[in-house]
Amino acid sequence: MISIEPHELSTGKLHGYLLGAVSPRPICFASTVDSEGNVNLSPFSFFNVFSAKPPILVFSPARRGRDNTTKHTYENVLEVPEVVINIVSFEMVQQVSLSSTEYAKGVNEFTKAGFTELPSEMVKPPRVAEAPVQLECKVNDVIKLGTEGGAGNLVICEVVKLHIKEEILSEDGSIDPFKIDTVSRLGGNWYSRAKEGLFEVPKPLTTLGIGIDSLPEEIRKSKVLTGNDLGMLGNVENFPNSEEINTFINASEELKWLRDEGNSLEIHKKAQDLLCEGKIDDAWKVLLSKK
Repeated sequence: MISIEPHELSTGKLHGYLLGAVSPRPICFASTVDSEGNVNLSPFSFFNVFSAKPPILVFSPARRGRDNTTKHTYENVLEVPEVVINIVSFEMVQQVSLSSTEYAKGVNEFTKAGFTELPSEMVKPPRVAEAPVQLECKVNDVIKLGTEGGAGNLVICEVVKLHIKEEILSEDGSIDPFKIDTVSRLGGNWYSRAKEGLFEVPKPLTTLGIGIDSLPEEIRKSKVLTGNDLGMLGNVENFPNSEEINTFINASEELKWLRDEGNSLEIHKKAQDLLCEGKIDDAWKVLLSKK
């Protein structure tokens, strides 16, 4: 066993150890607004429930370790002390990851990640319609834990209204863990699906994904591609060029046939198969191939 005092480690190394050890962690998908009404949506895994009466949730949008800047969510709750904490299910995890991209202030992550805004009833920030549970909260307090990069900011939230989709409930009215199908965070790119186990989602730390709103309409409205599929497609920074597309398609008789037939349903199914294998660039080449 190795024994280390925190001050002996860089912030990044310590952060990695803590996230790898204290896991899996539930995900707070927080929607907030600033004083001008601009909406922000971002996930945080420093999060849990701490009280039932009063119903208290706490999450922490920490200062960035690389440059000590603060996150828009933190800035927003100081201006408008309200938040909706949306619970993340597996079927929306890729879109949630896309929303963690560090878009400029004023960019609405609902739009970039392809989520639907649903008006709240007791607070200003909107709810995520796709989330299985949405918790409207007032912010009771914000506690700064430090001033250096990596320091947390505890946002203490009191739930003022719960919204629960009926389809995740069991016969006795309780939340069925298999039906809600929540996901949690571990260290690095690792997540855990409550009913199945570990999987990876590359975190967009240095990339600026084009967003689901920038996808061609035929792809956005696909009858085959899921929200997770669209989240993966929206996380690229650039489309492949025509030369890359043609080289890839012409190397396969199956892909040449799909291109020549022009059946969008079959093309989307093939792209989905590639996405399931993590081959996002290849999926784009199939989707953008033209006769």
